[in-house]
Amino acid sequence: MEDERKKKKNQTLYRPLKPPRIARHCCALFSFFTIFKTGLAFDYADALTKSLLYFEAQRSGRLPYNQRVTWRDHSGLTDGLEQGVDLVGGYYDAGDHVKFGLPMAFTITMLSWSVIEFRDQISRADELEHALEAIKWGTDYFIKAHSSPNVLWAEVGDGDTDHYCWQRPEDMTTSRQAYKIDENNPGSDLAGETAAAMAAASIVFKRRNPHYAHLLLHHAQQLFEFGDKYRGKYDASVEAVKSYYASVSGYMDELLWGAMWLYKATDNKEYLNYVINKAHYFGGTDWAITEFSWDVKYAGLQIMASKLLMDGHKEQSHMLEQYKSKGEYYICSCLNKNNNGSNVDRTPAGLLHIRQWNNMQYVSTAAFLLTIYSGYLQSSNQKLECPNGVVDHEEIFNFAKSQVDYILGSNPMNMSYLVGYGPKFPTRVHHRGASIVSYRENKGFIGCTQGYDNWYSSQEQNPNVLVGALVGGPDRQDNFRDQRGNYMQTEACTYNTAPLVGVFAKLLEMEDPKGYHDHTGPLVASY
Repeated sequence: MEDERKKKKNQTLYRPLKPPRIARHCCALFSFFTIFKTGLAFDYADALTKSLLYFEAQRSGRLPYNQRVTWRDHSGLTDGLEQGVDLVGGYYDAGDHVKFGLPMAFTITMLSWSVIEFRDQISRADELEHALEAIKWGTDYFIKAHSSPNVLWAEVGDGDTDHYCWQRPEDMTTSRQAYKIDENNPGSDLAGETAAAMAAASIVFKRRNPHYAHLLLHHAQQLFEFGDKYRGKYDASVEAVKSYYASVSGYMDELLWGAMWLYKATDNKEYLNYVINKAHYFGGTDWAITEFSWDVKYAGLQIMASKLLMDGHKEQSHMLEQYKSKGEYYICSCLNKNNNGSNVDRTPAGLLHIRQWNNMQYVSTAAFLLTIYSGYLQSSNQKLECPNGVVDHEEIFNFAKSQVDYILGSNPMNMSYLVGYGPKFPTRVHHRGASIVSYRENKGFIGCTQGYDNWYSSQEQNPNVLVGALVGGPDRQDNFRDQRGNYMQTEACTYNTAPLVGVFAKLLEMEDPKGYHDHTGPLVASY
């Protein structure tokens, strides 16, 4: 039976600045230059299109008429029925069929942030509608899941029973038990992140659909109030999630994160005061972190605070400066510019390496934060002073680009880790639906053990290409095994791809500022 049953999707490192031992220093400085010297050209327009296509493959519920991923069909149509609530819809987080609220919310926050920062670029690439659809598929579900002011449904399905089966989502026979947080079973981290997602999405839809944006904001404010009033970690209330998405960092970062997004969405200073007044107690100005992920929000929060300062925000500037200092620590750690071994490790070929399991999630979030911070510096005509040198916006952006180019094929394996992009990419992705013949082609029922015997154990390539999925990626030595059972490297998650949407759009603008539609076909990369 699948070893994945025992896995934990989070292995978060979470340590204070003193002593500075968040990440180990990698000595392979030569690798920083290896990528830059390749001079490769990439089709970022194609990458952008495919990244958004991926979210359609992850949809749960009744698929719309304009569904482009045609090997998928309706699934999870009775979700919530046993609990008397409509929980149909949302996203499967990865290669399994559990709907986990925390990573789903972070996915929507990052998709929304991508559109907020790079809306014009995404629009000029003719992908704005698809981006909005990807966001709304998540927020429509959150509206359902937030069934009353102090109730939020946290999970649908059970990870343990789900991992006993290898089935298409259309054939699911596993438990669809739903789990919730409420006043007696708090989950401030989940409530805070979902509030952040809905607040960020409200900004996205403010011009296009004001009524919907107002509805999202209403839910966001209620969720934040709920999470703040009834404090606690959601994995203490929903024990079923502990082996998969335990909240290692706690809930304080999500409450600060949610408040920051609500301030950005409302301009209500009460939310900014929350971020300022609880900065020290909740770790916002104390924790220097070298990762940004579905679990740990501090770096993103600190970068947002930095933007306020760069925009000339005078009030509370002292505390914002402290936030900015910790945000700069994150940026400098990615650039290998911190002291005392507190930089992010790199593989010999220059890829940021946080940990063995699904490392690409940290690469994509880093690429996003580096890209937007580079833009902040450029617009404010500033430079970043790291302990080991001053860097300008171009150096920061170029490093972000190097990480994305590695993902797209500029690596020792000559492989694109974005599935479906380029001439070589993973073909045995650890994904139930992609690895079994399409339901639309063969509607015959495929049971749990049949799926394992006939499909999971097969050495053949997946019959369906999971286009746009960013897999876990190579190990610390740049090695990658394209095997379905190698889920540490071949499983993809929605929060891996989400941060890349905006970065691809920005890279496309930089490479092709005059016109986005002159590409005649995919540009081939070779290492």
